[in-house]
Amino acid sequence: MKEAFKALANRPEPLFVIGYMLCPLLALICAALGLWMILTGQKAGGLVVLLVVTQAFTFTSLWAIGRRRRLLESHGGGPHA
Repeated sequence: MKEAFKALANRPEPLFVIGYMLCPLLALICAALGLWMILTGQKAGGLVVLLVVTQAFTFTSLWAIGRRRRLLESHGGGPHA
């Protein structure tokens, strides 16, 4: 499992999908779910979803974008390759 994760974390294509597509979409879905839970009376669960789960997807997205940028710069492709 560690080898598979290292292989994904060292290629820009999977990091693009994780950073720009998958995690932002999941963060948006979790934010909507958390807001819905708060509005329907489940305040504790909604706050957990908003403050923990949504932030985890957000920071994972930022990590993947930064990792991809560093990989592209180290391979000489620049940030917009």
